[in-house]
Amino acid sequence: MIALSVSLRTRLMPLLTLLLCSVVPATAQKSAPARYNGQAAFALTQQFLAAAPKRWIGSPGHAKAEDFIKAHFAPEIAHGNFETDSFTASTPAGMMPMRNFIVRYPGKKSGVIVLASHYETNYPLRDINFVGANDGACTSAFLMELGNYLRTHPPQGASIWLVFDDGEEAINEWSERDSLYGTRHLAAKWSQDGTITRIKAFLVLDMIGYKNLNIDRDQNSTPWLQDLLVTAARNTGHSGSIFKQTQYVEDDHVPFKQRGVPVLDIIDLDYGPPSMQHPEGSYHHTEQDTIDKLSPHALQITGDLVLELIRLIDLRG
Repeated sequence: MIALSVSLRTRLMPLLTLLLCSVVPATAQKSAPARYNGQAAFALTQQFLAAAPKRWIGSPGHAKAEDFIKAHFAPEIAHGNFETDSFTASTPAGMMPMRNFIVRYPGKKSGVIVLASHYETNYPLRDINFVGANDGACTSAFLMELGNYLRTHPPQGASIWLVFDDGEEAINEWSERDSLYGTRHLAAKWSQDGTITRIKAFLVLDMIGYKNLNIDRDQNSTPWLQDLLVTAARNTGHSGSIFKQTQYVEDDHVPFKQRGVPVLDIIDLDYGPPSMQHPEGSYHHTEQDTIDKLSPHALQITGDLVLELIRLIDLRG
């Protein structure tokens, strides 16, 4: 240890003070990485349900849901980054007009990461008070809030496209031909025009707002994307919220899987206590699928996982 004289210490004090003042503000300016806002996604879910509680195809509520989505993405529409993909589907109820909405956020690297959710409610349940809070509403709101995030934090890797797809639910009874109308149409369209070759990953969000969230390991998903979700959960501290159950899920990712696209279904099918009629959960496809079963915390968990998953997909190249 070297002892300094009083006079030397006196002369050095102003210099030390100046150095400290220059270092401390620089440290203070460092902020935590921006996070997804689960509370905002929950509020958007409430607003979406208030605007369009019943959104079965051909109903006034379906049109209101479309208007709500388009109003939210007015800035993207103004900049030419919003596409309405209109088509007519042959269904057990006849020919029905449907619409997918695609919102694009250009990235700095090649390739596209697609995140999709259906926005309509179940057609066979149109005569009961089914609002699909978890099944369609919260995932649509989730993507809307992700759009808010991407406006201020544009993709630094691959481009990110948000897809609000129509006609996921069966019109009569679930089958290969009577389901997934929007994504079947979109997969065929993008296959024909070559867009599908640009997709690095197709991620589906479905039923991710339940208070007791635990995302299933879906056997229809691509194994390396499942592995990345495990890594994302570990990195974000959410390992306890994934893969307690293993399911084989037919969902909006299937038409893209069939065309060779890497896919991941982010879904929690175990919604509510199981019953004889609904072994996957007694709230699923019932009047009990309401906003009180959901939580901002569940949407926050999913948001954390999705942003980390996007980062990991970009790192993979």
